[in-house]
Amino acid sequence: MDFATLLWAYILVFVLSAIPFFEAYAVIPLAIIAGLSTVPSIVIGLAGNLLTVLLLVLFIEQIKAWRKKRKGVEQEQQQSKRHKRAQKLWQRYGLPGLAVIGPLFVGSHLTAFMCVTLGGSKQKTVYWVLGSISLWSIVFSVLAYYGIDLLGNQENGFIRGFFE
Repeated sequence: MDFATLLWAYILVFVLSAIPFFEAYAVIPLAIIAGLSTVPSIVIGLAGNLLTVLLLVLFIEQIKAWRKKRKGVEQEQQQSKRHKRAQKLWQRYGLPGLAVIGPLFVGSHLTAFMCVTLGGSKQKTVYWVLGSISLWSIVFSVLAYYGIDLLGNQENGFIRGFFE
């Protein structure tokens, strides 16, 4: 692969990891399967996902105000039922449980939003959610790497076939 193609591939890894619900722990293994190098894929994918989660936590008050203005008063009553359910989960598992399990089910961005909204401090939320994103990204990357190695296709990523 030439340098320009490789650069665009890594930019795509960064951008897709930064988009909510795509998540680094899904994009990084796809990048490895596609034939990109493992360590740069992990670093770049984590950087994209972690950056947007940090921005979300940093600007959480502005996001809450925007959501409240957009939804209006009538949907606030419906949200109270959801909020009660989320509050029960929060009381049962706390910040660590929600931060570790949440990204697998609703994504890291929504998990960080819920953690801060339900009473977690910004600093602890950042530590727990970023740790969780890193943990799951590394776990899935190792599984993808060794899965490809077991198949013997590590040198033959499917992206390379398109550009050769």
